Amino acid sequence: MAEAHIRFGFSDPTGSVVSVDLLQEVSRPRVGPRFARLDDGSFLLEWPRPNADRVEYQLLLGYADGGSSTVCDPENPLTAPGPFGDRSVVELAGYAAPAWVDVEPQTEGILRQVSVRSRILHSDVPVTIWEPADVSPEMALPILFAHDGPEYALYSGLTRMLDVAYSTGRIPPLRAALVPPVVDRNQIYSASAAYSRAFSHEILPGVEAVAPTPHGRRARMGMGASLGALAMLHIHRTNPATFGALFLQSGSFFRQRYDKQESGFVRFRRISRFVGTVLVGSQWLHPVRAVMTCGTIEENLANNRAVARALKEQGYEVDLHVNRDGHNWIAWRDTFDPYLVDLLHEMWAGRSDGALDVGGAERRSTEGL
Repeated sequence: MAEAHIRFGFSDPTGSVVSVDLLQEVSRPRVGPRFARLDDGSFLLEWPRPNADRVEYQLLLGYADGGSSTVCDPENPLTAPGPFGDRSVVELAGYAAPAWVDVEPQTEGILRQVSVRSRILHSDVPVTIWEPADVSPEMALPILFAHDGPEYALYSGLTRMLDVAYSTGRIPPLRAALVPPVVDRNQIYSASAAYSRAFSHEILPGVEAVAPTPHGRRARMGMGASLGALAMLHIHRTNPATFGALFLQSGSFFRQRYDKQESGFVRFRRISRFVGTVLVGSQWLHPVRAVMTCGTIEENLANNRAVARALKEQGYEVDLHVNRDGHNWIAWRDTFDPYLVDLLHEMWAGRSDGALDVGGAERRSTEGL
């Protein structure tokens, strides 16, 4: 039987801690609930299990002098890395990490560093190109463009997954371009017309100048998570010849109806206007294959469902897969296989049979749209 509650404990031998709050991204407010203080000076919280098999969290400690600090749970050794530091992790019954995480690839791909100049962004864009070790740099190969690419590699193991999938014959020869945000991520990834032009007319051709790609949009795929997913969809809608397929994870498809809690975001209105054009469009002349993922405990789930339905009504072949997790790098990692692997195989070598993640596939669901 699944656990009804998650039990957290905290001990303070120094006696300096006067309060402990759970920092979580499951419900609002994000700070809390507060731990109960027991007679022996320790702290205890029994938290109803959320609709997930895995939860990331931190603790907010309050001190007698009025100060506070944010820490990982000292009584839980399991953590997950991220760009803003580690977070503690609870893995509940039903969770299993993808099998490929523990597989040593037979060969590792080559990473090449290139720099693309963008006059529009007034910046050089450093791009890391992954390619199989057994292909020539002059060979024309299809290419996967990943927003937040270096973070995808560091925190979600994207290039390692590609190594394993290629070594085992799950994906055909291809390249991946890991594109970092430049200037201000919140600005350029939030439905920015300038960034869309820069990507389509400067970054993409600059990469393909050193990573030959077959002609036509079918040879290019875009992926991203959160704002990175929003930006990929915006690029596709403003420049339909750019991509032949999209892999969008937990897209920040903000709308006033679903996302009032995000209204203070610097570019909320611009994002909302763009997403509104997607949702009300009755038809689209350039639909592409799209695979989307989102977590069961994400606030983004409602707007991802709405976007998926709208795209399908406009002629896209869309799958939305719901993962029992939240808005984090490991959740995105856990949906690479089979969903990204299968999409790469489908687009560039035919459909895939089987899956690397045999142990974890059953905890995910494909939603009817």
